[in-house]
Amino acid sequence: MRTFELVHRSRFEYAQPVMLGEHRLMFRPRDSHDLRLLDTTLTIDPAAEIRWLHDPFGNSIALATFAAPTQALEFVSTIKLEHYGGRPTAPLIEAYARELPFSYVTDEAPDLARFIERHYPDPEGAVLQWARQFLHDAESNGTYETLSRMCEAIKTSFAYSMRFEFGTQSPLTTLQRNSGTCRDFALLMMEAARGFGIAARFVTGYLYDPALDPEGGLEAGSAQPHAWMEVYLPGAGWIQFDPTNGLAMSGELIRVAVARDPEQAMPIKGSFIGLPGACTNTIIDVKVRTVLPLNTVPRGLAA
Repeated sequence: MRTFELVHRSRFEYAQPVMLGEHRLMFRPRDSHDLRLLDTTLTIDPAAEIRWLHDPFGNSIALATFAAPTQALEFVSTIKLEHYGGRPTAPLIEAYARELPFSYVTDEAPDLARFIERHYPDPEGAVLQWARQFLHDAESNGTYETLSRMCEAIKTSFAYSMRFEFGTQSPLTTLQRNSGTCRDFALLMMEAARGFGIAARFVTGYLYDPALDPEGGLEAGSAQPHAWMEVYLPGAGWIQFDPTNGLAMSGELIRVAVARDPEQAMPIKGSFIGLPGACTNTIIDVKVRTVLPLNTVPRGLAA
């Protein structure tokens, strides 16, 4: 178990005052057996009226509405949590699902159906053809092993390219460009897994990088919001894969929300009324660091 502090600051600046529409915020993780919230704060400038709800996937959503025009908008989410993600080990999968292909049992299949359906056009079967190489080039069609090979191949064969346009590019576009962002890579692997009949979902959250931990009283290094995917494997449940970094079941991935499609899991989604090009500057700053648990006293500092 480790204790993390996450600070996510987003600031939007406008050339002239604009009227803000409703903003949908996805910052707060849900308590679970692998994640326990200790403290959360959300500050918004200018002041907003906030309404909380759970979406169809059980994610915690804040809806912020604003009363007056503004020339700047800033959100700061600070979260302290305990994370129980362990070191990656091969998951305990039911015998019938350990090799591909397999079918989900009757009592699970209806609930997983929409996560199994492919969501993006692939008229020539390019995504599925790409995915099949991880079956044909291996001695075993083990489910977890095949997915692990796919995850590692995306990391090593595709170029990471930060993109500032809104949204997530289609899996076909990612294949054609051989590059993308973490959201693009997660979606490509989701659609490829769905091509094998495996239920897959999108995850938004944060990646802990020990190299960015502060040293000697310095401030933690800046990170970015992160995205990866999960597959449902009978007996093991939802298992995470991070194709951007080639990670499987990693304790460095801190889940905030899950969804069937990336567009349902945007950390911030909102609008404003103003002239075209009114937004002149966007600042996204994320810091993820380990902190000592509240009941821990470092050796040598005890009274």
